[in-house]
Amino acid sequence: MKTEKRLSQLSTVNNEIYDQLGDRWYTAKDDPVALLRAESKCRNPWILQTIHSQLQNPNTKILDVGCGGGFLSNPLAQAGYSVTGIDLSIESLEVARRYDSTRSVQYISADAYALPFENRQFDVVCAMDFLEHVEHPEKAIQEMSRVLKPGGLFFFHTFNRNLISTFIVIKLVEWFVKNTPPQMHVSRLFIKPKELKEYCLRSNLEVVELRGLQPVIFSWVVLRGIFTGVVKDEFRFRFGESLLTSYCGFAKKVKIDS
Repeated sequence: MKTEKRLSQLSTVNNEIYDQLGDRWYTAKDDPVALLRAESKCRNPWILQTIHSQLQNPNTKILDVGCGGGFLSNPLAQAGYSVTGIDLSIESLEVARRYDSTRSVQYISADAYALPFENRQFDVVCAMDFLEHVEHPEKAIQEMSRVLKPGGLFFFHTFNRNLISTFIVIKLVEWFVKNTPPQMHVSRLFIKPKELKEYCLRSNLEVVELRGLQPVIFSWVVLRGIFTGVVKDEFRFRFGESLLTSYCGFAKKVKIDS
């Protein structure tokens, strides 16, 4: 009871904002969702390339946890993979379905803490911009590992927890992007890379690669739009070595002899 009371007194992340986006998932430029689109444009090719090089299996089954409007699920389906996307937001799932050109993705409303799937069902599980939105990320990772086959891949993207990350990810976005809702992110839910590695290890997942993800801020596109509150179409992210703010990576589920 004391733990529950203490959590209720802390700032909680506002996950309901995604229910209101509708087609703005794909069209809005005056909203932080435009940053999610830009992140996806950087991450998705890397994820696709890694899946192909690591698994080389045309029948790969992929689960996208916290799939939102389908920024990853739909491109994975377009690449020919069997994809299931889950999210608690019914409204977001409806948008994801509308933008699924393959009409093949299975979109399901489900809780990441209790996935409605049998053990060892998927070859790949993805959690993009998700782990920092839940109170118990380790519990979610354990559940994702449960449905992942031995030798399968777990992809993730989240934010490091420190003062610089809080300033850049929360404050700068609030100042320079219109329609940024309050508590879109809460810094106490950010995850240090060391913590994420430990969560993975305790769930039988061994982290293979970590890479930073940063906006390309020193460009005319950014400088021209920084005081307009609008994220230009040309705004982009790039991979880097620093994990100080935003980082992504993948882990492999350790094979256990049964």
